[in-house]
Amino acid sequence: MNQQAKPMAVAIMGPTASGKTAAALAIAKEHPVEIISVDSALVYREMDIGTAKPSAEELASVPHHLIDIIDPLDAYSVMQFRDDAIRLVAEIAARGKLPLLVGGTMMYFKGLADGLDDLPTADAAVRARIDADAARIGWPGMHARLQALDPVTAARLAPNDAQRINRALEIIELSGKPMSALLAKRDKPELPFELLSFALEPSDRAVLHRRIAQRFDQMLGSSDDGGIVAEVARLRARGDLNPNLPSMRCVGYRQSWEYLDGLIDRPALRETGIIATRQLAKRQLTWLRSMPARIVIDCLGPDPAPIMLSHLENAGSNG
Repeated sequence: MNQQAKPMAVAIMGPTASGKTAAALAIAKEHPVEIISVDSALVYREMDIGTAKPSAEELASVPHHLIDIIDPLDAYSVMQFRDDAIRLVAEIAARGKLPLLVGGTMMYFKGLADGLDDLPTADAAVRARIDADAARIGWPGMHARLQALDPVTAARLAPNDAQRINRALEIIELSGKPMSALLAKRDKPELPFELLSFALEPSDRAVLHRRIAQRFDQMLGSSDDGGIVAEVARLRARGDLNPNLPSMRCVGYRQSWEYLDGLIDRPALRETGIIATRQLAKRQLTWLRSMPARIVIDCLGPDPAPIMLSHLENAGSNG
C-alpha cells in the first residue's frame, strides 16, 4: 500500500435503538478496533441508564473513547468533538487498529465530515428578544416561525429545542439568511483519513418504534427505586444541576426531572419519554438522509456486521 495513503476509519451511524453498539462489538471480534463514541449523552459521567451506556463488560472488551469524559454540569461542543475525533483516529491508526466512530449524534458526524460553520457570533440582545417572544408564544410557536423562515433547519429540530431554535432564529436576524443556506455555501474541508460510513436504518418505522418503547421501559424499570428515575434523583441530589443544562435536556432525563418535580405522573413519564425518543429517531433519520456518502443497511434485517465486514474487505483490497 502507498505509504502516503490516508488511514481508514469506519462510521456506524443510525437512530436510537438501531443496534449500532452490537454491530460495532461484532466487528471488534473480527478486527483489532477501538471505538470512538459519537454520542452527545455518553460524554457525561453519572449518566448511565438513560443514555444506554455500554455495560462494564462491553467497555472492557474493546477500548472506548469519548465516554464519561465530562461532568453533567459542563458542555461539550461539536468543535471539541471534531478535534478529539481527528486526534483519536490518528492515534488509533498509529497503533495499527481500525477506528470505529459509533453513535447517533448526527450533528457530530456532520461537523466531522463537513467542518465547522462560519456563522455570526452570538448576540445577547437578539437572543434576549427571541427568548421574550418564546415566553409569550412558547417554543413550539417559535419553531413554527423558524419553519416559515428556514424549513430545512426546522425539520431537524424538535419543537421544544429552545437552544437550537433560538440560535437558528438569531442567525436569520443577524445575517438576513437562513442557517441552512449559509451552511450549504461552506467549503468542505478534507479529512486526514478516509471515512467509510454505514447507516443502520429501519425498513419499517413501526418496528423501530416498538424497539424504542421496549428500551425505554427497560430504562424506566418497575419502580422509582431503580432505573432512570433513581438516576435522575441522584443527580438532582447533587444540588448544582438544573433542567436547562444540556445534560438534563437529554431524552428521558428531562421527562424524569418533570416527574420528580410532580409535573407529570408515571404513565405520562413513560408516554412523553417514548414520544420524545421517537421524535429523536425521526430527526436522526432526517439527518442521515442528508448524508449521501453512506452505505444503508436495514437495521431490522440480518446481522449487519457481516455486510460491513464485506465492505471493509473490499475497501482494503482497493486501497
